[in-house]
Amino acid sequence: MTEHELAFVATNDLCAITRGRAMPLARLDPEAGCGWVPANLGVGAFGSIVEGSPFDATGDLRLLPDPRSLTRIDGVPGRPPLTVLLADITHTDGTPWACCPRTFLRRAAADLEQEAGLQLLAAFEHEFMLVTDAPAPPPMSLQAMLRAEPLGTELVGILAEAGLEPENWLAEYGRHQCEITVAAADALTAADRAVLLRDIVRNLAHARGQQASFAPLLEPDAVGNGVHVHFSLRDAAGVPAMYDAARPGGLSAAAGSFAAGIIRHARALLAFTAASEVSYLRLAPHRWSATHAFLGERNRESMLRLCPTFELPGRGPAGQLNLEFRAGDATGNPWLVLGVLIRAGLEGIRAQLPAPVLLDRPIEAVGEEERHRTGIARLPGSLPEALVALQEDPVVSGWFAPELLQVHRALKLDELRRLEGLDDAGKCRSYASVY
Repeated sequence: MTEHELAFVATNDLCAITRGRAMPLARLDPEAGCGWVPANLGVGAFGSIVEGSPFDATGDLRLLPDPRSLTRIDGVPGRPPLTVLLADITHTDGTPWACCPRTFLRRAAADLEQEAGLQLLAAFEHEFMLVTDAPAPPPMSLQAMLRAEPLGTELVGILAEAGLEPENWLAEYGRHQCEITVAAADALTAADRAVLLRDIVRNLAHARGQQASFAPLLEPDAVGNGVHVHFSLRDAAGVPAMYDAARPGGLSAAAGSFAAGIIRHARALLAFTAASEVSYLRLAPHRWSATHAFLGERNRESMLRLCPTFELPGRGPAGQLNLEFRAGDATGNPWLVLGVLIRAGLEGIRAQLPAPVLLDRPIEAVGEEERHRTGIARLPGSLPEALVALQEDPVVSGWFAPELLQVHRALKLDELRRLEGLDDAGKCRSYASVY
């Protein structure tokens, strides 16, 4: 630790922006944290406190750091090291605040374990663009990876030193698009890693004179950036609980019900997982994204995908099998994204829903009668439609404090007002610099 090293006590808000306060690391009192105010939750993606937020100039809160989230970020060229602690938002007496996104995930994971005896293991798969007019190398090529250097090697090293366990770094399909994945972890750790990773990438790119954007689309006709969430279930002893060779797709009864709960409430979930208007330009046909709520096998246009396993000596499917949620992007708060997936899955377990039908064909090849019979619903085609779906789903809206729903809606309506009169290209530009 250097003499004047800083600590940043942080939360991630409803616009998926990390906010908080810095202080000298030597003076940080983790048990006391720092002050915060309710109105901060009403700061929109474009930087202003929005109209319609239930929070005004009154009230005080605390950001109480979680010691296990402590992460030292070092190795960014020309930048000093920084210690980041992710925090729960509490009242001044330390009791939980009902609108804290991190507390929402913590409680969802606890309810899953208490009611179903299950734990969620998860990992976020991030895509982002390096914003440049330089000619693009061939997609997914060694040339593309090498031209991004030294950013790739530095990023993997910084993430490893910070304890985020990087697994894969690759050049993706889009122009100057990259993908970075980290190892799976318990639900809270996985979402914490997603919060930290996005700002580490942006900081490193900025230090190198570049801009990294996780925005869903940089241009209307370009390849989009998704954030896919991989998850599996473990029992109380940590034993994999997803696999049952006797059932379709190898999904256990609990895993099938969990998947069915997500599909049943998918339309409302998108208000949190695809949380911007440009998210829905990406969630369109033939983009390798999701337009309908169904469980797919080897199908990358499914909202929920059964990921393939491989069988080599000592590598059975039970420990590998996981599901991938594909209808999300970096405009969604990672704590809320994972929290709503857990809540929806738990609803499916409570109702003992049968496993969804596995679809291994393009959705265009499925007729209306079959879609209706198998419960395949069209996902919202716009942010306003997703907000209506949230209002119309009493189960999903019932998971949240009324004030959180009110400020979330105010934030999203403010974004839509700011986009009025812009064409799709202008909307994409508006989000590119924010995310």
